Amino acid sequence: MSEHSNESTALDESHPAAEEVQSDSEEGAMAQESPKNSAAEIPVTSNGQLEDSHEHSFNRDLKHSLPVGLGLSETKITSHGFDSTKEGVVEAGPFPGGRAQQKSGPVVLAEEVKNPAMEKLELVRKWSLNTYKCTRQIISEKLGRGSRTVDLELEAQIDILRDNKKKYENILRLAQTLSTQLFQMVHTQRQLGDAFADLSLKSLELHEEFGYNAETQKLLAKNGETLLGAINFFIASVNTLVNKTIEDTLLTVKQYESARIEYDAYRTDLEELNLGPRDANTLPKIEQSQQLFQVHKEKYDKMRNDVSIKLKFLEENKVKVLHNQLVLFHNAIAAYFAGNQKQLEQTLKQFHIKLKTPGADAPSWLEEQ
Repeated sequence: MSEHSNESTALDESHPAAEEVQSDSEEGAMAQESPKNSAAEIPVTSNGQLEDSHEHSFNRDLKHSLPVGLGLSETKITSHGFDSTKEGVVEAGPFPGGRAQQKSGPVVLAEEVKNPAMEKLELVRKWSLNTYKCTRQIISEKLGRGSRTVDLELEAQIDILRDNKKKYENILRLAQTLSTQLFQMVHTQRQLGDAFADLSLKSLELHEEFGYNAETQKLLAKNGETLLGAINFFIASVNTLVNKTIEDTLLTVKQYESARIEYDAYRTDLEELNLGPRDANTLPKIEQSQQLFQVHKEKYDKMRNDVSIKLKFLEENKVKVLHNQLVLFHNAIAAYFAGNQKQLEQTLKQFHIKLKTPGADAPSWLEEQ
C-alpha cells in the first residue's frame, strides 16, 4: 500500500515536469515562427512604440480578417512592444482617423449633381426633335400626304368666330370714322355758332337772324357732343369685345391647333413603328413612342375641351354686349336726327354714360360707371 502511494506521487511529480518540458518546446517553436507573423513585421520606434504609417496598413489587413459584423469603426488596435504581455490586444472603441460611427436611422441618398449645361443641351435636343416632327407633319398635310385629326363641329365654330371677328373689325373701323367726322362737324358747328353770335352783336339790322342761327348751331353742337359720347361708348365696348375677348379665345384656338399638330405628328410616328418589324431593337422604341403619343393625346383633348368652353362663354357674352350696344346706337342716332334733345339725354342716362366735362383729366369723352 505504501509502495503504491509512492509510485503515484512519483508519477504526479514527473507529470508537471513533462508539461513544463512540453510548454518550453512550444514557446521555442512560437519564437521560431514569430518572424513570419504579421505582428513581427510591424516596425517599432526606438522607444518600442508602433510606427503610425505602418499602423494603418496593419489595421487595414486586420479589417479583412475580422468578421463581417465587426468593423474598424468599432475597434482599436494597441501594441505595447514585444516585451509586453498584452501584445496585440484588441480594445473596443472608435478607431481614430477612421470613419465616424454610423448612426441608426433612415439612409438618405444624396442626389447627383446636375450639370446646367447638360440640362440645357437636353432641352434643346427635345425642342429640336419636336420641331422637326411638327414641321414634317405640316408639310405632309400641305402636300396631301399626311392625315390630320379634324373635329368638324369645333372647326366650324372656329371658322364662324374668325369670320365674325373680321366683320366686327369692319364695323369698328366705320364707327371710328363716323366718330371722327362727327367730332369735326361738332367743332365746326361750335365755331359757326360763335361767329353768328358775334355778328348778331355787331349788326343791328340782322341782330335777330344772326341770333337765331347762333342758337341753332350751338344746340346742334351740344346734341352732337351727346351723340359723340354715345358713339364713343359703342366703339369702346365693341373694341373690348373684338380685341380682347375674341382675341383671347383665338389665342386658345392657336394653342389647340399646335397641340393638334403635335398629336398628329406623334400619332404618325407610332403608326409607322407599328407597321415595321417587332424585335428587341424596335420594341423599346415602340413603347417610348406610345408613351409620347399618350402624353400629346391628353394635351390635345384638354385644349379641345378648353376651346369648346371658351367658345360657349364667348357666344353668351357677345350676345349680351352687342344687344345693349346696338340698342344704344340706334336710340342715340334716332333721337339726334329727330332733334329730340330730351330723348337723347335720356338714352345716355339709361346706359350710365357721362359726357366729358371741359377741363377734366379723363382720358376719353365718357366714363362708364
